[in-house]
Amino acid sequence: MAVAENIPTAGATAEKGSERTGLWYLNLKWVILGSLLVLAISVAARWYQGWASWDYGTDSTHPDFQKYWMNLMYAQIIFFSVAFVVSMSAIWLTRDKNLKNLSAEDELKRLMFFIGMLFVYAWCFVFAGSFFAEQDAAWHQVVVRDTSFTPSHIIEFYGMFPMFICLGFASFLWATTRLPLYAKGFSIPLVIATTGPMMVLPNVGFNEWGHAFWFMEEYFTAPLHYGFVFFGWSILGLGGILVQVMSRFTVLAGQIWGNEPRTMP
Repeated sequence: MAVAENIPTAGATAEKGSERTGLWYLNLKWVILGSLLVLAISVAARWYQGWASWDYGTDSTHPDFQKYWMNLMYAQIIFFSVAFVVSMSAIWLTRDKNLKNLSAEDELKRLMFFIGMLFVYAWCFVFAGSFFAEQDAAWHQVVVRDTSFTPSHIIEFYGMFPMFICLGFASFLWATTRLPLYAKGFSIPLVIATTGPMMVLPNVGFNEWGHAFWFMEEYFTAPLHYGFVFFGWSILGLGGILVQVMSRFTVLAGQIWGNEPRTMP
C-alpha cells in the first residue's frame, strides 16, 4: 500500500493534461497581424511607386522629385531608425532574467512565437529581397538613372531593407533573451539568417560606386551584384534554425506529454 500511494494515478495525470486543450501553445494573432502589416506596407509602397514614379521620379533635378521622393526617403530613414532603437530597447528591458526556472510549457509557447517571428521576417524578405529587388532591375533597364536615389532604390534600400533588418535583429535579440536554447551561446544559423541579409544594405554603397563608373546590365547575377546574391542567400540559415527549434520541441514534448496517458480517438 505504501508503494502504491507514492505512484501518481492515471486519473491525476489525465486531469493535469486536461488543463491544456487543443493547440494551447500556439498563438497566431501576432503572426497574422505582423504578416498583414508587412503586406499592407508593401502594397502601399507599390501603389506609391505606380502613382509617383513616372510623373515625378525620372528627373532628380526637378522640384517635384525632392517633394515626392527625397522627402519620402528622409522620412523612412528617420522612422526605421527610431523603430530599431525603440524595439531593441523594449526587448532588452523586458528580457527574462530568470530563464533557469522557465517551465517547459512556457518555453514551448515561446518557441512557437519565435517561429512566428521568423515567418514574418521571411515574409518581409520576400518583398525586400525578391519583389522590389527584381523590380529595381526592371526599372533601371528602362529608365537611365541620373541619381543613386531612384524611385525604386528609395522604396527598396531605404524602406523595405530597413524594415526587414529591424525584424531580423528583433528576432535575434528576442531569442537570445527569452529562449534557453539561444541564451547559452551564439547559434551560427541564427547569426547567419538575421545578420547576413543586413549586409545587403552596406553593399548598396559598393553597388552605386560601381554603377557610377561602369555601364553594365541590371540583372541580379551581374558581378557587381555578387554581394547582394551572397548576403541575400544567407536567409537560408532559417533552415538551420528550424532544425534547432524542432530538436528542442521534441525534448519539451517529452517533458510535457511524456507521462500523460494516451487516449483512443
